[in-house]
Formats: sequence, C-alpha cells, structure tokens
Amino acid sequence: MSKNFSLILALACFAGCPSSSNTDKKEESPSGGAHADTSAGAKPPQVAPPNPNAQPAPPDVAAPPADAEKTKSGLASKILQKGTGTEHPAAEDTVTVHYTGWTTDGKMFDSSIPRHAPATFPLNRVIPGWTEGLQLMVDGEKRRFWIPVELAYNNRPGRPAGMLVFDVELISFKKAPKPIPAPADVAQAPKDAKKTKSGLAYKVLAKGKGKTHPQATSQVQVHYTGWTTDGKMFDSSVVRGEPATFPLNMVIKGWTEGLQLMVEGEKTRFWIPVELAYNHQPGRPDGMLVFDVELLKILP
Repeated sequence: MSKNFSLILALACFAGCPSSSNTDKKEESPSGGAHADTSAGAKPPQVAPPNPNAQPAPPDVAAPPADAEKTKSGLASKILQKGTGTEHPAAEDTVTVHYTGWTTDGKMFDSSIPRHAPATFPLNRVIPGWTEGLQLMVDGEKRRFWIPVELAYNNRPGRPAGMLVFDVELISFKKAPKPIPAPADVAQAPKDAKKTKSGLAYKVLAKGKGKTHPQATSQVQVHYTGWTTDGKMFDSSVVRGEPATFPLNMVIKGWTEGLQLMVEGEKTRFWIPVELAYNHQPGRPDGMLVFDVELLKILP
C-alpha cells in the first residue's frame, strides 16, 4: 500500500498516530515470583529486561491537571514550552513533529524520539485528537495532550485503548496547496446520474480504455479528489501530486462498490450517501461525500 494512502479513505487506520512501535513489548514470565524453583537443573524465571528506549511517563499521565486547557470536544492540553512561531497549522497542512504517547497507566506505546527521526504527515489523516490539537500549536511549541477515547482510537482492536496522553513538539509545518474547486453539481447528483440499489449515484466523466473491472479484493491505483456537499475539498491525491494505491476492501463502502463499476483510464464522479461513507464517525467528513476518481491501474 502506498505510504501516502490517505487516512481519509481508509477505514482501518486511518490515522492513528503517525507510527506504531513495539519497543515496549515485554516477554511473559512462565513462572516467577519468590517461590519459583531455582534448584539444580531448574531454570530461573524469565524476566524481561527494561526497555532502554522507554520515555518516562509524566506524573499527570492518569488525568489532566486543573490548569489544563479544555476544548468543547473534551480535548485537554497544557503548554510545556512556548513556541517561536506566530501561525497555526490548518487541518490540511503537513506537520513535522516529535512525540511520545502513553496510556493512562504510564505505559509508553510509541515515540519518535528513540528513532531519532521526527514524523511528518498531513493533519487531516491522523486521529481526531491530533487533528484538533496540533492546530492550537505554533512552531517550536511543546504541548501535552490528554485525548479522550472518542478522539483517539475509540477502542478499535489492535490500537491503544482508552484516553491517551501525548507530548508533542511541533517542529514545523508546510501549508497545503490550494484546494481544487468543487464541481457545480456537488450539492446533489444530477438527473442524468446513474444510481445503484444501495443509493450510490455516479456519472462517467471520461470513458476508459480498459475492459476489465476490479473486484472487491483488487488492488487499485487511482487519482481522486473529495468534497463535502458544501463544496469544501477535504482530500486529494491530485493536489499531493501522487496517486493512491490500496485494496478495494480497505476503504469506505461507496468506494468498494463504485470502483468495481469502472475500467482502467475511466474518470467517474460519485455521490456517496452517508451510510456508504463514514456514517457520522467522529473526526471524519460528514454527510454525503462527492468524489472525482480516475482509475489508473488494476494491479496484479
């Protein structure tokens, strides 16, 4: 899958904090304790060595202190070091940060610091708490965030559960290119659009040269732009200048269904009902979504 595969489209990720680490994984002790058998021939308990890369949890990791700021969404934060910048990043901008994340029991689950490599990503392609929180910051600022579960991974399997705590340093950010103007029919599908039984509406903008349609499990390469019905662009591979590659069964339902109607080289506009899009998931574009999609390749 392309490293630039948009978190806006993926259902499984999307986002998450920029990277996942196993540096804090411990080996289970099969016996252990004061009563373990250490007589001749018996192996002593296996105790995992301390993790040299673990960043100590802050003393207020369990809950935000009284002097923490709190937004309407429930996100709490506290400035640890004032920044030198004057501008704030927007959701569409690309940020470069150092960060460390802990669960409220003080266990570190990820950090860019031991890797000696800051993370770079667009703000609208990570967990909602990051998208909201980093827009409060300026270059050079260090801030601690207490991110409620609903703005984090919402207890998705395989992700850190519960409220998460992050220390973030905003190193710099890059302004996003100007958005692509919305089409004139962005508010609703026109009369000449076709409609499937599921409610997905679509209209072919340019016929393709291919003859084969992708299947639900096919890997495809596309260029796309997405808008909400008020004409606001929320994501575009065209703006980034790099097509997206992904399996069709790893995106929203409207994409999985709609791209199976296409052939290589085809450009199609889709009006995707909310039930086939993000279905009012917090932190995702809401309501019906409109996409212009060009199917570049069906990959083997």
